[in-house]
Amino acid sequence: MNDNVEKFGGKKLIKIILFVIAIFVIGGIGGVFSDRYLLPKISQYPFFSKCAFLKKANENVTVIEKTEQVIVKEEDSIGRIISRPSSAMVNILSIGKSGLLKNGSGFVVTGDGLIVTYLDAIIAEDAAYKIFISDGSEYDAELAGIDDYSNLVYLRISKSNLPTISFVNSDEIEAGKKIIVLGNSAMQYQNQLAMGIISSPENTFNLAGKTVSFSDKFEGVLGIGADLSDRFIGGPAVDYNGDAIGLIGKIKIDNQDKYFIIPANEINRSIGLVINGKLKERAKLGIYYISLTKSYAASGKSSKEKGALIFSPSGIQSLAFLSESNGEKAGLLLGDIIISVDGKEVNPDNSLAEIISRYQTGDKAIFHILRFEKETDIEVNF
Repeated sequence: MNDNVEKFGGKKLIKIILFVIAIFVIGGIGGVFSDRYLLPKISQYPFFSKCAFLKKANENVTVIEKTEQVIVKEEDSIGRIISRPSSAMVNILSIGKSGLLKNGSGFVVTGDGLIVTYLDAIIAEDAAYKIFISDGSEYDAELAGIDDYSNLVYLRISKSNLPTISFVNSDEIEAGKKIIVLGNSAMQYQNQLAMGIISSPENTFNLAGKTVSFSDKFEGVLGIGADLSDRFIGGPAVDYNGDAIGLIGKIKIDNQDKYFIIPANEINRSIGLVINGKLKERAKLGIYYISLTKSYAASGKSSKEKGALIFSPSGIQSLAFLSESNGEKAGLLLGDIIISVDGKEVNPDNSLAEIISRYQTGDKAIFHILRFEKETDIEVNF
């Protein structure tokens, strides 16, 4: 009998011990769960965050959310991006009369064979041209036009159904946008590329390449942050959708090469003039000027923050105008500030050169100017 009682008592004691251990284990797990997950989560809600013990529970605790790891092979992505614009790239061989050869980059802009490039990419005078395209074919080309305003050059080949590059609205491009620059100017057809970014819109940068702007040259390029060379001149700068932001150009300033992008919107407008046979009908004013800005006004050199100040570094009237230019004939003077043309305000986003380029030879325009602190109007015949 005593043995049975002792056995029963031993079993009961073991059960009690196991029960206590189970409580501690479950309680420990629950405590860890509450301390590390439940209480920090609850304390994030405004109502519970006021409780002191919940605040303490949340100290030094990091809540880790579930994430997914995605591996992107950048080289494959770049290959897909440039596949479409690459097919529209051409290699231009200029053959001078003296036997001089020059290879340059360009790209197809219409399916019926119109090609655009930049003036520095070709031999512009007394030259013949051959075009090499992506399928390995070569064609003789004729010079379809040179846009003196933008330095864009157009060639045409007899070929249809060519792949082309599409353009973006370059007015929407902002600093910091990633781009890919394409070139094809080696001795054989071979695309080259460089990576870069849009450094900034350079609204007052003028293709005259002087310390002052010229009314008959494009103003308002896109600055580019990339390690470029002449092999990319005439090639496109494309975004990560493969659409062209613009075309690579170059001028020399103080014997230094300055590379930039002619924006897509200007290229489109120029293409329209070529197609309609009106490239040589752009109006010309023939004056040198400074595009006024807030910074220039703050320096005390002008009372206006907007407009175009007719200017010559020498201070000589005749050096601010081309001889017999439309501006000189109209009676514009050194020191005049052109405020608007036919009501269109002149400002850094709408330069004088841009406004004038939209007129044609034979047009007239009313210039609203500031002369000796008095505003007046002058009619200009283009």
